[in-house]
Amino acid sequence: MKKWLLIMYACMLVLGVATVATVMFIDKGQQTDEKKVDKENKKIIPEIVKPKEIELPIADKNDLQLKLKSKEVLLFDLTDEKVIFAKNADQKAFPASLTKMMTVLVAIEEIDNLHTKVTVPASIFPYITNANASVAGFQPNEQVEAKDLLYGVMLPSGADASLALALHVSGNEKDFVKLMNQKAKTLGMNNTKFKNVEGLHDHQHYTTAHDLMKLVQYAVKNPSYRKIFEAKQHTVASTSYRAQGLSFKSSMFSKLDMTKKRNFILLGGKTGYTPESGLSLASLASKNGKEYAAIVLNAPGTNRTEQFNILDTLKLYKAM
Repeated sequence: MKKWLLIMYACMLVLGVATVATVMFIDKGQQTDEKKVDKENKKIIPEIVKPKEIELPIADKNDLQLKLKSKEVLLFDLTDEKVIFAKNADQKAFPASLTKMMTVLVAIEEIDNLHTKVTVPASIFPYITNANASVAGFQPNEQVEAKDLLYGVMLPSGADASLALALHVSGNEKDFVKLMNQKAKTLGMNNTKFKNVEGLHDHQHYTTAHDLMKLVQYAVKNPSYRKIFEAKQHTVASTSYRAQGLSFKSSMFSKLDMTKKRNFILLGGKTGYTPESGLSLASLASKNGKEYAAIVLNAPGTNRTEQFNILDTLKLYKAM
């Protein structure tokens, strides 16, 4: 009798372990499926990685033996994560329209569907006119896709597109700027403060070449951002306001002779200018199978003079 009891007890133990294992397997499978669905539904947001070399204050470095007009410069090897050239990389400077790189990044990460229709508010235009800010050419109350506004910010540097995105995401510019500053803090941009989305001059609106490099290094890992940053032109489909649509070109590429042969490929970039900031440019290039980014700030001149921000950038990439 005892023998049969022992056999029954052993069978119950085996059945119990098998049941628990089955439940655990099913639960684990469900969790895996949930993670998969969550991953598929979520936007692609790059992991924030902070390489040691770019985290530390950057000493001047001129192994390339270059004389540049720009006052603050940083050339960084994105592939090997190392500084190639540096000049006053941690000196505070005014970013002007390079501000819009953060405007675009925050908008991309905050808007779930970039094909969402957005109305360009009529209320923003008196402010833009009074500030004499650059525009992409959108009309008051015109409805366009969010992605069209993103291109309108990056390529022609449109304040109309910048403000339309800010109001769509946050309801007002001030709250959107808070998101920009939060993102800057997350990226370790410790010497940066934003006061507006379009880059108009404000003494409390500043950054460094070092901080902007952190922004570029992170942002270009986002496929949506990179596509916009590298675009040479963009066409908006027809709207109720214009049957022919709207086209605009990159402010950087439009100032370059693209037929000229170079020993590198200039992939994309964003220009900036105010009288207080001077000429600036953030750019991305490839050479010999590697990718590089350059930030040049505070070059002499205006939008109508020789573009030393672009000339300095070309010198940097050529000299490597």
